[in-house]
Amino acid sequence: MTVKRVAVLDYGSGNVHSAVKALARAGADVELTRDPAAVLAADGLLVPGVGAFDAVVTQLRAVRGDELIDRRLAGGRPVLGICVGEQVMFSRGIERGVETEGLGQWPGTVRELRAPVLPHMGWNTVEAPANSTLFSGIAEERFYFVHSNAATEWSIEGRTEATRPIVTWAEHGERFIAAVENGPLSATQFHPEKSGEAGIQLLRNWIAAL
Repeated sequence: MTVKRVAVLDYGSGNVHSAVKALARAGADVELTRDPAAVLAADGLLVPGVGAFDAVVTQLRAVRGDELIDRRLAGGRPVLGICVGEQVMFSRGIERGVETEGLGQWPGTVRELRAPVLPHMGWNTVEAPANSTLFSGIAEERFYFVHSNAATEWSIEGRTEATRPIVTWAEHGERFIAAVENGPLSATQFHPEKSGEAGIQLLRNWIAAL
């Protein structure tokens, strides 16, 4: 079986090395890079993200990461966003009163969760559809979350069952989007690289589908 090449986008995010190690454990040939040729040539691209929505968007655009993501998706080349790397795929984020334009891959707003305790930090279950590729064999497992903001609404519907995005939900104070599988673009609000063996298996599932 051919080993898949995965690029981890190196744009200044803080959790890149744990993501690189997790992908290697999951069986990928991993490269931490911001080189456009390497990013575009890889079988898969992982976009990590920690910190504030506006800071991540700014850092991404500084290395033209938004353009590279657009080019990959236009060619049907898989991309996986993690945590704030998932959040910035939406149209906008509102954090501490600051409104920031996101990458606009999906419509919707990322905002602070209405919950008695924030941040949402620790292990939580998810509600994954039966046809999910990412959660195949691990839908009943727990995953590790560290966040205060999330997208809480989903508005895209596919024209057919085959093109309908697969949306996985979780709950902390209110229901929020825990993961999305939408053609070549997938993303998780939680951290697979911090989610033990279940997180490694999720990465294996993504890698196997590249």
